[in-house]
Amino acid sequence: MKRKLFITKTVLITSLLLAACSDTQPSNEQSSSSSSSSAEVNKEGFPIVNEEITLTMIAPGTGMAEWGDMPTLQEYSKKTNINFEYETPPLSEFQTKLNLAFASGDIADIIYAAGTSNLTPGMEVDYGEQGVLIPLENLIDEYAPNIKKWFEERPEIKRSVTTMDGHIYSLPSINIHPTSPWYRGPMWYNGSWLKALGVEQLPKTTDELYDLLVRFKTEDPNGNGKADEIPLIDSGGLDSIRPWLLGAFGLKEWGIDELDGKVRYTPITENYKEYLTYMNKLYQEGLLDRETFSQSGEQKKAKGQENRLGLFPDWYSFFTTGQKEEESMINPMFHPLTSPVNDKPLFPRSTGISRGTFSITSNNEHPEASIMWVDYFYSQEGWEYLNEGPEGYMWEKGANGERVYLDTPEGYDSSEDYRGTITPAYGIAAPTVTARMEGKEVSAFDQFIEKETKEKIEPYAEVPYPLVYLTDEEQDTVNTIAPDLQSYVKQMEAKFITGVEPLSNWDQYVKTIEGMNVQQYIDIYQAAYDRWAEG
Repeated sequence: MKRKLFITKTVLITSLLLAACSDTQPSNEQSSSSSSSSAEVNKEGFPIVNEEITLTMIAPGTGMAEWGDMPTLQEYSKKTNINFEYETPPLSEFQTKLNLAFASGDIADIIYAAGTSNLTPGMEVDYGEQGVLIPLENLIDEYAPNIKKWFEERPEIKRSVTTMDGHIYSLPSINIHPTSPWYRGPMWYNGSWLKALGVEQLPKTTDELYDLLVRFKTEDPNGNGKADEIPLIDSGGLDSIRPWLLGAFGLKEWGIDELDGKVRYTPITENYKEYLTYMNKLYQEGLLDRETFSQSGEQKKAKGQENRLGLFPDWYSFFTTGQKEEESMINPMFHPLTSPVNDKPLFPRSTGISRGTFSITSNNEHPEASIMWVDYFYSQEGWEYLNEGPEGYMWEKGANGERVYLDTPEGYDSSEDYRGTITPAYGIAAPTVTARMEGKEVSAFDQFIEKETKEKIEPYAEVPYPLVYLTDEEQDTVNTIAPDLQSYVKQMEAKFITGVEPLSNWDQYVKTIEGMNVQQYIDIYQAAYDRWAEG
């Protein structure tokens, strides 16, 4: 995961506004386990409160349904006696709406599923120190047994959400599903093309991949008699395929990563230069789609549905190809590669932890009830309830207590689209523990996915860099360095690969980055890593 810890200009402005009003904000040292306005809570069972209360919540909406109409939230309100007024701006507008709410002071009682890109670690620290976000650790100890259990059994989770001042201002989403190692959606080969070309073994080296991509381009594997095959593709840049290809050159991340305890900035390494050289070769020979840097995801998928793609990224291959799940099982997952500069197959691995998914603000008069409301979703029962809703919509109990899945109603393209109208846990970082559903038969497709993951990701995956927090001084420095640094590196990647900038200018590129205080940037993350490693 990229270390996007800098604050945008908008957030900096909001911070200044908040600072100007700081004399009216409560201190973060105030008790986080009691409130004079809190309703009395029942520490076990439901309802959480005997008398109904109403809270406000801001969350990113996916446009599938109004949250107040979702059966999961309606039924859970009845179960808990906690009602909500929801503000759910579209995902594309959520960060702006959240920043404006922070700036005005009119922030909802609960910030739900913001995710670390919208509620960054830097924002957690800033708004926590200002008292806008309240500390959660005492509330967790007293009122959230499920979260507390996860923190005790997996101390790295608690460590990853505890800021430098010792407080927890936001809860994580925890992933223990068999696909939890995925750094992002994998890359997939077109299985029908492999069969048409008689390919029995997937490439294991960069040279072997190059040879296969050439065959995709020149041997008409889609059988239509046209030279319309696209061997390798991405959209809007290389964000989807880059993580999987960098590993071939011994790099775990495009930016800061850690190797044997030493932090480095990978875009100035010789290994990265080899990556650029390889990708430039693919681009110049038409093996990487020439529209990769400009096309949308929908345009990429349109090409996939025309059977024009040989190797492509997506969460599941059928999202791109338009096949049915069972048909897509012929498409194997990309296998990690070695290269002349790296003889160890390597993939980046997700931490399985997403931060910034649930925060309680100082406007909330019922923090105890709020933490109990979300704690349920960190249990197996609560995760299943949040994921698939109450009985009668997507499933019902069978004769032996097992889940029997109901047909998707007419008018929905897929069961996932229908699920997005039942529960908010769709397309956002909901605060919960994602696990395998108990009592649910593992489909042939899921078995295929888990087998591919176990064989091609698990043995080779390493976390590029742990989840850390920075000191105020470190954060200020990163805020100054990171935006220009990341912008320049992204711009130059595209130029080097497309040939707009010749790789003979590599030394000047490195010198430019060195002049952007990259060593200070590295030193900050080295210090943060050392603190994290010490526990």
